[in-house]
Amino acid sequence: MEHTLKQYDEALEKCRDIFLKKTADYGTAWRVLRPKSLTDQIFIKAQRIRTIEETGENKVGEDVQDEFIGIVNYCIMAQLQLELSDAEGMELSLERTKELYESKATLTRDLMIKKNTDYGEAWRDMRVSSLTDLILMKILRIRQIEDNKGKTIMSEGIDANYQDMMNYALFALIRLNE
Repeated sequence: MEHTLKQYDEALEKCRDIFLKKTADYGTAWRVLRPKSLTDQIFIKAQRIRTIEETGENKVGEDVQDEFIGIVNYCIMAQLQLELSDAEGMELSLERTKELYESKATLTRDLMIKKNTDYGEAWRDMRVSSLTDLILMKILRIRQIEDNKGKTIMSEGIDANYQDMMNYALFALIRLNE
């Protein structure tokens, strides 16, 4: 597990670094996006990954790793949008944004540790394409929950699905770098 935590933290650090650099460039313009819009952004990234996996063609130039990084960061944004009120304001300071990022990253990492222990690191034997498919499935689940106005009968909520997608994307980044 120690090796996994090191790899996970390295992958997450790359995502965090990009997120914070883009925040320095653009501010927190993503605050205008509703959670549904963020779900759709994650869908676009996951669908592009799947298309590249199936066709082997990449005409845009950004590689699959960039798309998984985007999924991680959009999942953080979506979790934050579920939590933050309009009173927080549209523009957050870089320091506040970093604190918020860390809070969601830590919660998601803690969830990964629990699930990884229970599942015995099964993800290490999975194909990256299966992780892509799991992300797409989670997106469809989120869309259904969103269509149900956030209500579930016995399923986990939207935030837990964002955490799972984030972890799947981080696992994919680890697998792609092995």
